[in-house]
Amino acid sequence: MFTFKSKRKKEVKKLAKIPSHIAIIMDGNGRWAKKRMKPRVFGHKAGMDALQDVTIGASDLGVKVLTVYAFSTENWTRPKDEVAFIMRLPVEFFEKYVPELHKNNVRITVIGEREKLPAPTLEALERAMDLTKHNSGLILNFALNYGGRAEITQAVKLIAQDVLDARFNPGDITEDLLANYLMTHQLPYLYRDPDLIIRTSGEKRLSNFLPWQAAYSEFYFTDTLWPDFDREALRLAVEEFNRRNRRFGGV
Repeated sequence: MFTFKSKRKKEVKKLAKIPSHIAIIMDGNGRWAKKRMKPRVFGHKAGMDALQDVTIGASDLGVKVLTVYAFSTENWTRPKDEVAFIMRLPVEFFEKYVPELHKNNVRITVIGEREKLPAPTLEALERAMDLTKHNSGLILNFALNYGGRAEITQAVKLIAQDVLDARFNPGDITEDLLANYLMTHQLPYLYRDPDLIIRTSGEKRLSNFLPWQAAYSEFYFTDTLWPDFDREALRLAVEEFNRRNRRFGGV
């Protein structure tokens, strides 16, 4: 009997190249809600459903790391009610989605300035990371209170301090050394840099997301608003990735 599951496995095999690390700028929650005459927070809640579906889809494809831009260092300037709602989402995410992700062998990690997050938000994230820390499947990496320039600035400060402490000389500083001071150093070495960066909602910019790590990433932009983005939309992005010829500066 030809089942849906066996059909899905057959479809996955057609993709010759699966990105090891996919990063997503989850954009368009507010506009999605506005189109439905709902408050912006309604879109953020729908965005959580999309994230769960896309995470399972990425895991089924064989993606190793999925980094999602959940909240930037600049997002604090949004209306206070909206920010407060977004900060409560990790608590709801833990209660509603993490158990299923845990069953699917997903491991949760976080990059960003965690110490500035509200206590309940931080506690929910720490519980999710602790629960899934021994899982060996897809790494779902949240960029929360994250800013690329802040990340690089922090890395430079740490390197400068280590030079002052005579741990190494300025001449010893290499790209690999600097990468070890970035927040993504916690990811497996081969998967620190995203192969594919997806941005939903039609915008075409990085918005301070992984500027160092994105040096040779492929970019995929779609007009689809994030709450409407699903595992099939993810597959279409990976199909486009398969049509790219990555030369990394070579011929």
